[in-house]
Amino acid sequence: MSKNEMSRYKIRQNLISIGDDFWIENEAGQKVFKVDGKVLRIRKTLVFEDMNGNTLCQIKERLLTIKDTMVVEDANGKDLAVIKKALIAPLRDKWDVKVKNGPDLVVQGNILDHEYSIKQGWSKVAEISKKWFRLTDTYGVEIDPGQNDILILAVAVAIDMMAHDDDDKKDKKDKKDKDKKGK
Repeated sequence: MSKNEMSRYKIRQNLISIGDDFWIENEAGQKVFKVDGKVLRIRKTLVFEDMNGNTLCQIKERLLTIKDTMVVEDANGKDLAVIKKALIAPLRDKWDVKVKNGPDLVVQGNILDHEYSIKQGWSKVAEISKKWFRLTDTYGVEIDPGQNDILILAVAVAIDMMAHDDDDKKDKKDKKDKDKKGK
């Protein structure tokens, strides 16, 4: 968590899937956080760890909800934030983040293209973008000073997972519909 400077992190998107472990790197390319994709669980779970293997937070899928919902928990399993996809968002993707013991966040922009911002009220607190990297499977998370970097990174990873889950479901449905027409 940076107090006076903007923090920049790098995430490789093709690595974000349950069962895979991946690293989040800082601006200098140093590994700073490990994200452990837990397998053999009923619901999707990702655990954020520091370089010493200490759990910092975890992201868990909320089961039996009407719309996509994930929860960010602290190292002790207490809720830090609940992330939900907005039911209606004209022109752009929108996600609401209810932060326990802090101001709520709104995530809005083009989620699938990794070009979006995270706002607290009217103020931008973080930006997620691919434009900083030449690699097409990599995106950056730039976090303003004074923010909870782990929470912002967890929100970005959770939204990436949920957005690509929606994509996978749509692709499977399209394939199924195409197979039906072919018969």
